[in-house]
Amino acid sequence: MSMYTAIATSAGRDARAVSSDGRLDVKLALQKELGGDGQGTNPEQLFAAGYAACFAASLQFVAASKKIDISDAAVTAEIGLSSNGKNGFQLDATLRVELPDGLAPETAQELVEAAHTVCPYSNATRGNIPVKLVVE
Repeated sequence: MSMYTAIATSAGRDARAVSSDGRLDVKLALQKELGGDGQGTNPEQLFAAGYAACFAASLQFVAASKKIDISDAAVTAEIGLSSNGKNGFQLDATLRVELPDGLAPETAQELVEAAHTVCPYSNATRGNIPVKLVVE
């Protein structure tokens, strides 16, 4: 049984996406790079925002369990969209993790890898899309 279920509805890339509680209500538009007007957000941006937030929370969780303060940490997710060579599309992800100065590189890498095993987005994408982890 789920601890939480998010519900959102959309009619496509040139529509709106609205959550069941109304807290999310965004205009969607096809990207200029794909022939659209780009006058709204897109699923890849929404995925990037969700993945960045989820990974940052997972990173905080892992660091707290090790009693390491990373309150200044930030995660930037880059989500690429490309052809899969079979008349479809595929995603790839790069997670750029900024950790506080003074954290040993080995510790930083350990935290990021541990967060990658905890994060629900990482677990959902593992084996499905390439995910590159970059400690900055």
